[in-house]
Amino acid sequence: MSDLDTFRAETRAWLEANCPPEMREPVRDDEDVYWGGRNATFKNDAQKAWFEACRDKGYTVPAWPKEYGGAGLSPAEAKVLREEMARIGARPPLSSFGIWMLGPALLHFGTEEQKKKYLNEIARGEIRWCQGYSEPGSGSDLVSLQTFGEDKGDHWVVNGQKIWTSYADKADWIFCLVRTDKNDKYRGITFMLFDMETPGVSTKPILLISGNSPFCETFFDDVKVPKDQFVGEINRGWDVAKYLLGHEREMISGADSSERGAGIGAMLKRQTGELDPVLRAELAMFDVDALAFSAMGEKFLDEVKVGKAHPAQPNMMKYAGTELNKRRHELVMAAGGSTALEWESEETDGGKPARSWLRTKANSIEGGTSEVMLNVISKRILELPGA
Repeated sequence: MSDLDTFRAETRAWLEANCPPEMREPVRDDEDVYWGGRNATFKNDAQKAWFEACRDKGYTVPAWPKEYGGAGLSPAEAKVLREEMARIGARPPLSSFGIWMLGPALLHFGTEEQKKKYLNEIARGEIRWCQGYSEPGSGSDLVSLQTFGEDKGDHWVVNGQKIWTSYADKADWIFCLVRTDKNDKYRGITFMLFDMETPGVSTKPILLISGNSPFCETFFDDVKVPKDQFVGEINRGWDVAKYLLGHEREMISGADSSERGAGIGAMLKRQTGELDPVLRAELAMFDVDALAFSAMGEKFLDEVKVGKAHPAQPNMMKYAGTELNKRRHELVMAAGGSTALEWESEETDGGKPARSWLRTKANSIEGGTSEVMLNVISKRILELPGA
């Protein structure tokens, strides 16, 4: 038996011993997802036990080094863990923008002091982060952002506004792009970190057509940010921002990935009964495409680890993943018929099919619109001439 086979057997045994049955069921609502943070609460004892077991094992961030709260797994071992968790349908023990976005940026650009402090807090679920990128008028053209940090010697005073700040009303800290030089569009942005409880920070929820929304407007009014709370170099935050955007797009491309593990046709048949033959054929085509996307994702991760990934590959993953997710929910609505249009009944879990379908429309806008992704793919991957 190879070392990897031994690791798989040990991982399977550990998961059987530590992942409660309740944590192997599909996510049904927001409370089924544990985000951590200063004010976090557990839905039940099973959620708490699963998180704490993974935290103590380093499995909230298994591929991170042990000194930063991870398990120090090799890429091959991390892949085995993902496969074994998927095999039993295990929920992620901790969901976190710190894990998906800020963490990789800190591993690449952070100082040793920053890594030891922030990465361990992220791995232990102690701090919940939000992202301060987009502004009114600065979405796809992000480098036009106007939130400004005035240099006051030992600190900046930040004024401005961010928009579409996911879960800003629930976050403890924010990683934020702030202009610190008005004379250079690209080399005049600093990547700052600061506490959302800092005086002058306020948020206002944005209600979406689905009736639910994680998005907020975030306002900064004379917010004091200590001079040591930045990542990378002052005025070179765009380098950090571009690196982080790749991980954000990878995250968005995986929306609903936990639900993609099982065939959509079998799932819908259990929920709605016998399906129309034409719809069954569409569902089968979707399942094939979903498996192909999953394989593409594994290939991309392997290429990233050996430094062979194309810089624009996250754009391709983001486009393919979000369009696939929208298509999935279109099929759910088609299979549900008129019942899927219902908005509030217990039968539809408060209109979950319709609300989720409406929510997916934002997938092709957030993190870069599908149109922008296609432009990047055409120019940087296909090397087609510009218009």
